This record gives sequence, structure tokens and C-alpha cells, in this order.
Amino acid sequence: MPVDRAWVVQNTGFDPLSKPLPASAVSFAGAAKPSSTPEDFQREIIDFDSESPAGKEFFALTKATGLTAFTDIPWPKGLAPKTGPKPKGGSGPLPGADILVVTWTVDEGHALSRVFTPGKDSRNDYVPYTHNFATIAKKMSKGCPAVKAKRLGAFWTTTIGGKKIVVFKSESHLSQDTKKLPPKNGTLPNFDVWLQIIEEVRPKLVLTTGTGGGIGDDFEVGDVVVSPVVHFDSQKWLKPAPFAQEVFKDGPPKTKLFAQAKKLFAANKGQLPQTNKRPPKIFVGKTPPTSVVTTDFFGFDTSNNRYHLQGEGDVSEMGDAVLGLVAQKMGKAAPPWLAVRNVSDPQISASVGDERAQAQIAAHIYKTYGRWSTVCSAIVCWALIAAE
Repeated sequence: MPVDRAWVVQNTGFDPLSKPLPASAVSFAGAAKPSSTPEDFQREIIDFDSESPAGKEFFALTKATGLTAFTDIPWPKGLAPKTGPKPKGGSGPLPGADILVVTWTVDEGHALSRVFTPGKDSRNDYVPYTHNFATIAKKMSKGCPAVKAKRLGAFWTTTIGGKKIVVFKSESHLSQDTKKLPPKNGTLPNFDVWLQIIEEVRPKLVLTTGTGGGIGDDFEVGDVVVSPVVHFDSQKWLKPAPFAQEVFKDGPPKTKLFAQAKKLFAANKGQLPQTNKRPPKIFVGKTPPTSVVTTDFFGFDTSNNRYHLQGEGDVSEMGDAVLGLVAQKMGKAAPPWLAVRNVSDPQISASVGDERAQAQIAAHIYKTYGRWSTVCSAIVCWALIAAE
């Protein structure tokens, strides 16, 4: 069923529409202002850091829990992720590896590193990646995350069943780097970052993973969509781009360990919404209507289909189709790829209010459960890698 304000109060313990969160519980200052916009809440999702003072303040006001409550996952023998030593470089190319896993928001980074690199955190420990930063940053806006952080991302390495993995937390975002279309035959900065890191790592598989909004009323927080199909749904600044509605496809995922992955969800299922009616499910996209949809705005599903996302895919987010675009450009040199997205916020009821109110509620749910739903998609990434 769609999320309404009663659901928000029951599961998060706080209704931000009745009493706005104080600035001390917000990571992006614009999201705390009375004049905040949906785009401000989008940036709050990207910047929110549950391990920061703002995170602690948010916990004090809500039912949200931090990753200190994380329960270690009982991995099958021989398949537990093993954190590698401090990798060399950062100012130069990334190390080569069998797998490249890329995630996006601050809290996605915390959760993925807890699962994939035990003992090393994406914010506190990962090696800053600045290779060609000055060149790529010329295309970026002054206030975007990469320019503020003065890096394109941060990384560490790990192994699963003998396969070497580069785990990369990106500071580059399609939705944040710029709102300017590239010149003819030019590229977006996020495209440049993707192409560069793929060419450096030379992986046999690329996974882009993180949170998203469930499309339709049958998704619950913690569900995971694995899709070899991604497509753009550009309704705003990318609408004139030649790829504005383009669909990209790759080969099907190896699903043989998905049943095991669903069992491993159980270790931390208690951190998901108490009103969830079932354990998280894994959905496999096969066609555009069951795929991952990349919007060029803060789009999420609502019961009145405000953004016309229903029928476009199973989950919406703001970047994965760039990987498909890069793979298309690389042609036969492109590695296989998959998008692995968890549902951090389900369909929002139209009863919540106007566009701003709905965006605020979507961000609030993400801040409560985004890291915990990301634990689920990280486990699914593990299953895909272990099956290789």
C-alpha cells in the first residue's frame, strides 16, 4: 500500500510535515529551510551522513538506528568478503580487479563498506580518488559533491571467493555534477568518470548499486531490483539529449545464490520498517517495464502517478543509465554490467500533500532506512559476485 503520514509516524516516529526537523538533523543546509525544494531534498539524500553529528541528532528525534546496530552476516564458508590491505594510488589509476562495484550516497557508502570491507569505512578509511580530477571538474558546477570534496570518489579493495573487487564510492553524480548539456560529440562529467574507472579496473563485471524509489504499490523497503536493463526517462534538463529516452540492455544475472541471499537478509531484517508484511524480495528486471529507470529530476512514484513512472520500471533513481551509455560507447570492449537497486522508499500516497511534501517524506524515509535497505542490495551484490 502507498505510504501515508500515518505510516511515517508509525515507522519513523516523526512527521516532518507537522514539525520540521531542526537544521542540526540535516546534512544539506538547503533542506532545512522553509523555502526548500524537491531538489534540496534530493541533495539531502545524497549528503545525509548517519555517522555524523546530524545523523546522531536525527536518531535522537526518530526511531532510526545507525549501523552500530548492524548484525554480522553469517556468510557461507569460504565466501565471506575479506578486506584487502590499503590500496596504493588514488592520485593515479585505480588498481585492476575482477569486479568493480560502485555506489553513490554517503549512507550507501557506509552500508556497502560494512558488508564488503569489514573494518574499513567509505568515509573514514577509503583512499581518495583524484585521478584527472582537475580536468573532469572543469565540467562540474561549483557546489556539486565532487567539487566540494575535491575528489571523484574513494575506494578500497576486497575479495570474495578469490575474486578481487574494487569498491568505489562515487562523489560524481549525474544529477549534481552539472545541469548543462554537453556540446555536440561532448560528454557529461559522470560519463567521463565511469569510462575512466572502467578502463582502469578492467573488470569482468560492473555493478552499480544503491537506493531507489519503488514503482508500484507492491514494493516494500528492503526489496532489491537486479536489472540488466536501464533506461533514461528525461523530462527536464536532459530532455533535448539524443539519449533522453534511450534503453540499454546487457546479459541476464547469475541468480543461483539469490535464495541464499534472501536467507542472509534475516540477520538485519529487524532494522527495516515494522509494518513490512513480508521479508524483502529480489526482483529481476527483464524488460523496460521491470527495469531501473534513470530520471533527470528527483522523481519517485506516487499513488496518483505524479511523474508518470508507473509502467516505466520497477525502481527509479538518478544515474544508472549513464553506465549503459558508457557501455554502448565502449562497444565490444565493454564489460558485462548490472544495476542493483534497493527500495529505500516505497510509493508515496497522494494524500501526503503537494510535490514538495511528497519529496520531503521520501527523503525522510530514506534517512531512516536507506542504509538498512542498502545492506540488502549489498548482499545481493555479494550473491552476484560469488556466482561468477
